[in-house]
Amino acid sequence: MTILHVSGVTNWGGGENHLENLYYELNKSNPEVTQYIFCVKDADFHKRLIKGNYNHIAAPLDLKIDPRFIFKLIRVCRSKKIDLIHIHDPTALTLSVIADRIYGKLPPFIYGKKTSFPIKNRKSTLFKYNYKKIQKYICVSKAVEQVTAKSIEDTSKIMTIYNGIRFSNKNTKTEFLLKDKFNIPNDKIIVGNIGNHIRAKNLFAFIDVVNDIVNVRKNKSFHFVQIGNFTERTQMYQDKVKEFKLEKHISFTGFIDNASSFISQFDIFLLTSQSEGLPQVINEAFYFKVPVVSTNPGGIPEIIKDGENGFLSNVNDFEKLSKDLITLSSNKDLLDNFTEKSFKQITTYFSSEIMAKKTLEVYKKII
Repeated sequence: MTILHVSGVTNWGGGENHLENLYYELNKSNPEVTQYIFCVKDADFHKRLIKGNYNHIAAPLDLKIDPRFIFKLIRVCRSKKIDLIHIHDPTALTLSVIADRIYGKLPPFIYGKKTSFPIKNRKSTLFKYNYKKIQKYICVSKAVEQVTAKSIEDTSKIMTIYNGIRFSNKNTKTEFLLKDKFNIPNDKIIVGNIGNHIRAKNLFAFIDVVNDIVNVRKNKSFHFVQIGNFTERTQMYQDKVKEFKLEKHISFTGFIDNASSFISQFDIFLLTSQSEGLPQVINEAFYFKVPVVSTNPGGIPEIIKDGENGFLSNVNDFEKLSKDLITLSSNKDLLDNFTEKSFKQITTYFSSEIMAKKTLEVYKKII
């Protein structure tokens, strides 16, 4: 069995982490399965694959629809005798559909739906998402499955396989301590967030929480740390911080390699997203026994039950998020109860081994 994973992204995020974990687990437990990752040349993901010694093939994608990417994809499918193409993002889907329309003999597709964004009701978009070669749609949560089902003609092809994390590569070794690097006083409670500076992560709400706690509630017990790639949106966030005079209370670190290793330095993890499939970073916080305060988009309520193993708020409800942070910081018994329940949940049900095993079962049914 030869699988080609196709990625059309240029950055690094949770979806790429998911792909790396899937590749690793299949390679470890099923060496008879040959895998290649087809990715964008010189992108952040490509650079990580080189460092990690993954079996990969890269192609240029300087244009939205780059013929060099498309024709190399066709050549790889022919030369490597690919049995199945696992497509991991919308760009990869577009390019794979075009490649098959040109060549006509590509192997079957599986599409991984990792976000809760609805599929746009446009003829061209609906065509590619309902393309005849797609045999299965693997969603990362039931919420994503429900969103996907609204636009897919044959809903029997849709299923959910939850993301899993790879416990073997989780550690607390870091090049520096956050408190040292950003001059955070030892008595401060560190509230952390990991996410690239994109609209879905809703970092304006993150800043609103900081403002509510520091300026409205006059609580100076916390320091907020946000880790993630800077983008064209970063300046807007920094301007907002200056407007609220929060420079001493929040640190934007930019990209940090192996960012999840820093989670153990957080006292509380805060997620303020407005759109998610099922973020890996929550499970990583669970693994490191860091309590989570989060908004509730997408599949997040499938792993966090409000008041049972974490706190949930509606999107943009920064006042409740603030209250929940203060409640957790002052109630160690509640904090310990949340983290123990979450740790048991992640280690029992959400390993990358389980995810890979279920995905392989899907592969075998198609090939």
